[in-house]
Amino acid sequence: MGVPQVVIVGRPNVGKSSVFNWLAGRRIAIVDDRPGVTRDRMTHLMEHEGRFFELVDTGGMGHLDEDDLTEHIENQIAFAIDSADVVLFVVDSRSGVTTLDQEVAKRLRYLKTPVICLANKTDDHTFDGAAEEFARLGHGRADKISTMQNRGRAVLMNQILERLPPAKESDGEEETEMKVAIVGRRNVGKSTFINTLVQSERMIVSEIPGTTRDSVDVRFELDGKSFVAIDTPGLRRRQGRKQDIDFYGTHRAERSIRRADVVLLFLDASERISKVDKQLCDYIAQQYKPCILVVNKWDLLAETMPTEKWVTYLHDTFRTLRYAPIAFITGQTGKNVKALLNHSQMLFKQARQRTSTGQLNRMLRDAVRVNPPPVYQNRRPKIYYATQVGVEPPTIVMFCSQPSAIAAPYQRYLLSKCRDVCDFAEVPIKLYLRRRDKTDLTDEIDAKIAADN
Repeated sequence: MGVPQVVIVGRPNVGKSSVFNWLAGRRIAIVDDRPGVTRDRMTHLMEHEGRFFELVDTGGMGHLDEDDLTEHIENQIAFAIDSADVVLFVVDSRSGVTTLDQEVAKRLRYLKTPVICLANKTDDHTFDGAAEEFARLGHGRADKISTMQNRGRAVLMNQILERLPPAKESDGEEETEMKVAIVGRRNVGKSTFINTLVQSERMIVSEIPGTTRDSVDVRFELDGKSFVAIDTPGLRRRQGRKQDIDFYGTHRAERSIRRADVVLLFLDASERISKVDKQLCDYIAQQYKPCILVVNKWDLLAETMPTEKWVTYLHDTFRTLRYAPIAFITGQTGKNVKALLNHSQMLFKQARQRTSTGQLNRMLRDAVRVNPPPVYQNRRPKIYYATQVGVEPPTIVMFCSQPSAIAAPYQRYLLSKCRDVCDFAEVPIKLYLRRRDKTDLTDEIDAKIAADN
């Protein structure tokens, strides 16, 4: 499983960003008395008693944005809630229960995810009575906290830890049903590909009705293994979305990507890459989903264009997915379709692999010796050691002297070295840089390797 996510939600001006900074232990999110300052999701990697989780800050629910970004903010909140393992529902003891608090509580009521209600601004016991009023929102008694007075942090951290899903070790061999999302713009052959899967020999097919306004799942079996293919509507450029069905189609495709274990991004061999293709590529990369770039209708060009030319074209165009494998298929005839599914299974296993701390740090030691981190403000930053803390995607935490000094190009260099030696060369890797804790006496990579061997 990936690193669990703890998502902070609530109406505007209850102190969500203050709670985010307070739990993180440093000022990350902007805190302002004006409503609507936070728009996009903000994340921070937390560690408590040896357990890692992502803390996620969100915008105010129900806020009408002055720049007409309300829909964008609500979408970001919805995405965060969908992926949450624990939800922190923040309310304001000084304001009491408001109509908007009730609306937020109603929205969270049917979640299967654990919800902890936090009565913020309960600075001392004189506000405890007001905090008790929030029990009628239906999420139990509110925890009394104060970011200003540092009240209740230790209790809250323990509560979060109790509600996180159990940590699960994965060796990559467990057989589970793989969900494959087939995405792309219109007329690239997605439906033909699905029909080919359904009509192939040795496949048992059953249709599962999707959620309202959602994509359709098609379950099938191949060589005794069960798959779910998520069929999505074709996308068009934003300027061409003139009807509600186009708007909802985009949201269905994005949600399908988030649900999937592996994404097949379909491209038409007879057409150039479009802006929609690039937007889909960026979204897949942002969601850290394993992806195969599928060049469909290859029979139209197989005799006139070498595959190497298309590979170079795709690598130059989709720079955020340079690690992604490329498949050339003909969906209508079924050519290379089985090989594509087999490769999808390989990516699924890669995303669930773990690398030992010793192997990771041997790679890190060699990479740093060959190419040390660039000097930053007249000082070369130190990288002490790294460890893998999650799978799907493989998530690595790297401890260093100054995280801000490790620039993006050097991070990409380290990830490329990681792909060379680890068992997840073709899937996205999530990398976190953290300042080494003062209590950690490990000073060199070699010492960490020796300790782990």
